[in-house]
Amino acid sequence: MRLHMPGHKGAAFLGMESLDITEIQGADSLYEADGIIARSEANAAALFGCRTLYSAEGSSQCIRAMLYLVMLYARQQGRKTIIAAGRNAHKTFMTAAALLDLQVDWLYPDENSGYLSCDLPPRELERYLCKAAEKPMAVYITSPDYLGKIADVRGLAEVCHRYGVLLAVDNAHGAYLKFLPESMHPIDMGADLCCDSAHKTLPVLTGGAYLHLSEKMDGAVGAQAKNALMLFGSTSPSYLILQSLDAANPYLEALPAQLKKLCPQIDDFKSRLCQRGFLLYGNEPLKLTIDAKPYGYTGYQLAELLRRQNMEPEFADPDYLVLMLSSETDTDTIERIERTLYQIPPRMPLEKSCPDFMEARQVLTIREAMLSDSEMLPVGECLGRILSVPTVGCPPAVPILVCGERIDEHAIRCFAYYGIESCCVVKE
Repeated sequence: MRLHMPGHKGAAFLGMESLDITEIQGADSLYEADGIIARSEANAAALFGCRTLYSAEGSSQCIRAMLYLVMLYARQQGRKTIIAAGRNAHKTFMTAAALLDLQVDWLYPDENSGYLSCDLPPRELERYLCKAAEKPMAVYITSPDYLGKIADVRGLAEVCHRYGVLLAVDNAHGAYLKFLPESMHPIDMGADLCCDSAHKTLPVLTGGAYLHLSEKMDGAVGAQAKNALMLFGSTSPSYLILQSLDAANPYLEALPAQLKKLCPQIDDFKSRLCQRGFLLYGNEPLKLTIDAKPYGYTGYQLAELLRRQNMEPEFADPDYLVLMLSSETDTDTIERIERTLYQIPPRMPLEKSCPDFMEARQVLTIREAMLSDSEMLPVGECLGRILSVPTVGCPPAVPILVCGERIDEHAIRCFAYYGIESCCVVKE
């Protein structure tokens, strides 16, 4: 049983696995689309209610394109491309910042929530923007975050726009939010740009994603949107992925009715888990994140217990177990997950908590560090060195330390807590 992305859960209903083609006559070309791909993107745009473009290389390509478009917009406004970003940004944000040589001002959460979340209330964003000596061109957030916490995008957008700042959202885990009974999609909440990984929560092949532009951004830099994607994309995008995005359009038309029926069932399921002593984290409807230690286990231990029942979770770390549900999750699946979790007896809570997420000292820019000559060393030999490349895999692909920051004793403790044994550092 797959309790992780992609959203199709392995079901062979797309009907296009044997249709892998390339830019032959009649097949159109993704970055110069004026035929069937252009019509398909127009269909997707009608469903999402905004300018929508396809990516066959996931939200990673879209994130880089978003930041490039922000840079173009900044030039139009005669401003520097400073981007204020939530510290829990995906590592693709770091590579984009390096490629585009962006100045990043990191935003930290008020309370310790580990490195996967960065709770940013609108009042805190307003305090930051009010005090900033030089206003950023854009604020960049991840919502939903990897643990399933959805930000107050509407409130954050209102603050940003009062200060003449754009809001860009990594909505990789929230493509389905548009199709809830009441849309929670970032563009509908006031964001200027966002990306969705269709493959994470919709029945789309891995790599299928969307770049969305608000009406304002479409008017300002929309003519460059395809070029922005092309700049960071392969000249041979997968037509299987593109066809799966196209096949998803009719599916999306029926999705609101499906989610209207499914979401209350999942809400009831979550309520029953809480009554049985499980502590859940986040507010994303289709993600189930268990705060493991209050139940007496690490996330790793709960994941292993599920694997013994042939269930593979999306992610586990010392604190959390993450299960990704989707519109293809049926009643039988929910019942089986529930039975399996109920068979796990509660134990005395584990007291050891994750290290506080503290601000690190930036020594080099992200670009300088990432493009430097580097070497891989055991963590124990990295004290005082400068991180070159984030050595964190996907999932969750959220760096604990950012390129160009100095590795101090606190960072060493964080690496040890999360099982990171080596680091790529700038060669001295």
